[in-house]
Amino acid sequence: MTRKRIQHPGAEIRARVLDPRGLSVSAGALALGVARPTLSNLLNGNADLTPEMALLIEQKFGVPMEPLLQLQLAYDIARVRAANRHRRAVPIAETTDAAAQEGY
Repeated sequence: MTRKRIQHPGAEIRARVLDPRGLSVSAGALALGVARPTLSNLLNGNADLTPEMALLIEQKFGVPMEPLLQLQLAYDIARVRAANRHRRAVPIAETTDAAAQEGY
């Protein structure tokens, strides 16, 4: 079974925000009130999408922040799983002793 590669949300932001409006990275950064390198790093997958940036995008361009943040979460999950796919974890069995039940 082949796994679909999860894309960084920066690609989706470029496709849904900048490209349809014909905006350059510089113009997009100016519209958002952020530095050009800040937006460039996000779009190129070198920085994570923060809730603050997602809110700015929603306020300035009308793209809802929730789906964008869900993309970031999916990307983060895929990245962590890929980085730890060879780690062997042994599940801990449930216990019924009194200390465990009281949180000790």
